[in-house]
Amino acid sequence: MSMLPPTAVFRLPWEVNSIKEGESVRTFGRLVCYQPDESKATLTAQHASIEHRVFVQTQFVEPFNPIIGAQYLVLGETEMYEGVGVMVRARVLNCVDGVNTALLQKAIAEQRSFFAERESKQGEVAQPQDVT
Repeated sequence: MSMLPPTAVFRLPWEVNSIKEGESVRTFGRLVCYQPDESKATLTAQHASIEHRVFVQTQFVEPFNPIIGAQYLVLGETEMYEGVGVMVRARVLNCVDGVNTALLQKAIAEQRSFFAERESKQGEVAQPQDVT
C-alpha cells in the first residue's frame, strides 16, 4: 500500500478558495509577499480584472530563496485557517518565472477537457447496452 498523497489536480488561482480542506492541489501565482517568521507566502494572479490571492504555508519547503515578483508553482494540500480561509500547505514551491501563464491556463483547460471526455467514454463502456 502506497503512502503517497493523492494526485493533485491543477486549479486556477481563483478556484483555490472553493476547494475543500485536505484536498491535494497544484496552482500558480506571482509571489508578492513572504513572511519567513510565520512561514507564509502570498501568490497573486489576475483574472477578469480581479486580483486573486493564494495563501501558502511554506514550513515544509524552507529554507527557500524567495524572489518577490516571480511566478511560482505550488503543490500541496489545502487547510482552513482562521481569518485567512483556504491556505495551501506546500510540499513543492518552485519558481517558474518566464512561464507563459495564459498558455498554462489554456493547457489546464485542455487537460480538463481531455479527462472529462475520457471519463465519459469510460462511463459509456461501463454501461451495458440494453438490447431488448
